[in-house]
Amino acid sequence: QVQLVDSGGGLIQPGGSVRLSCVVSGFTTDSYTIGWFRQAPGKEYEGVSWMTNSDGRTHYANSVKGRFTISKDNAKNTIYLQMDNLKPEDTAVYYCAADPKNRLVLWSIQGGHRYLDIWGQGTPVTVSS
Repeated sequence: QVQLVDSGGGLIQPGGSVRLSCVVSGFTTDSYTIGWFRQAPGKEYEGVSWMTNSDGRTHYANSVKGRFTISKDNAKNTIYLQMDNLKPEDTAVYYCAADPKNRLVLWSIQGGHRYLDIWGQGTPVTVSS
């Protein structure tokens, strides 16, 4: 059974850090493109960071580049999103997602998330003092 279980969110002060985790079952982390979307209150889904299966290359939205780092542990079949120097505008529900068809464009276009079928349940991150 294909499943993603994400966790690690919470209330963080501006400038702080948090690490999200996504435990994968039913496939391996190096077989699909996998990464993170977020949805802020009243806003559309945004692709935050994703990792291609073919070469492990990482990709980031401009809004998080230099502050967030995606990584994976193949032995634990888990991916992570290290989030540093958090800002109030990073407040959102963060979702782990995967694409067996490895369509990279879906992560960076508006509405691309609608074509993905494998999702975690979401973990909320609130950045506030």
